[in-house]
Amino acid sequence: MRIAQLAPPWITVPPAGYGGTEWVVQQLCDGLTARGHDVRLYATGDSHTAAQLCSLFPREMPDKIGVTPFEARHTAFAFADMEQGEFDLVHDHSGFIAVAFSRYLATPMVHTIHCPFDELGYGFYEQFARDVGYICISEYQRSMAPPGMDWAGRAYNAIEVDQWPFTSDKDDYLLAFGRVCEAKGFHHSIETARRLGRRLIMAGVLQAPYRKYFREMVEPHIDGDQIVYEGEVTMERKRELFANAGAFLFPITWPEPFGLVMIEAMACGTPVVAMRQGSVPEVVDDGLTGFVVDPEDLDAFVSAVDKVDQIDPAACRRVVEERFTVERMVADYEAIYRRYLER
Repeated sequence: MRIAQLAPPWITVPPAGYGGTEWVVQQLCDGLTARGHDVRLYATGDSHTAAQLCSLFPREMPDKIGVTPFEARHTAFAFADMEQGEFDLVHDHSGFIAVAFSRYLATPMVHTIHCPFDELGYGFYEQFARDVGYICISEYQRSMAPPGMDWAGRAYNAIEVDQWPFTSDKDDYLLAFGRVCEAKGFHHSIETARRLGRRLIMAGVLQAPYRKYFREMVEPHIDGDQIVYEGEVTMERKRELFANAGAFLFPITWPEPFGLVMIEAMACGTPVVAMRQGSVPEVVDDGLTGFVVDPEDLDAFVSAVDKVDQIDPAACRRVVEERFTVERMVADYEAIYRRYLER
């Protein structure tokens, strides 16, 4: 097949740091190319891919995330080029504009929904429910969608498992990792570590909209000893942190549609303790790869963290190898493409 992949215009593919969607796009493009498909990726010019790269903007611009004119220019540039490319299928990951104007593109389009169905998103997908074929990244995400959407299939996100070091010999520290904001529950992780007298290492990007939360709910507790914040770290350091942590804490307060960090931890043999939000129960097998507790029940969360030594690190790794590999994801997307085009 000849497949066009449309990434968001904000962050390079693959990302140097934060950027879950961009990792999925990179793995998918490289995997489809390896399977013999002709793939063109529309992304920033500093991206790296086995596919053919086509760009309007020369480099990433994370400071422009959500600025509509840049997304509009990126999409218009890609659409104009696609019309010359005689593609069999367009796969959009970029946001809303491509979906809204897909009716002006002759090529069939599928769109992976990488975000939750919040108030604004729900109304959008309700209006454009039949315009493209939609792909969800969890069954929970699909369950929250407007009725009548044209579903092409489901494909779980994935990781290159071999790139994540497995170890059963863990250090004593707890780990909180991700975009530093209230939705990720960093304040709950801090309170959990304090109650248990355990060391907590936090890491992840701090973006401008969440600096007030950081100043008020996180920074006052950082002492550089028991409570540590390392900021946005390199991929090498991220893998080291995940591999050696006694447990990965994921006390989220929002309906996470997938959550790559959970499978990154599990691939390293690190149990996950999470609150039952969004796709968490689809990813973490309670009692096997970690523990899942009711939302906002911090007492139960603390108790679960205190018994993670009951979890077998090898079982965590095995589940990822069975369900969340890049090979599985690419095969799932390929099957979705074929079914959609055969309608």
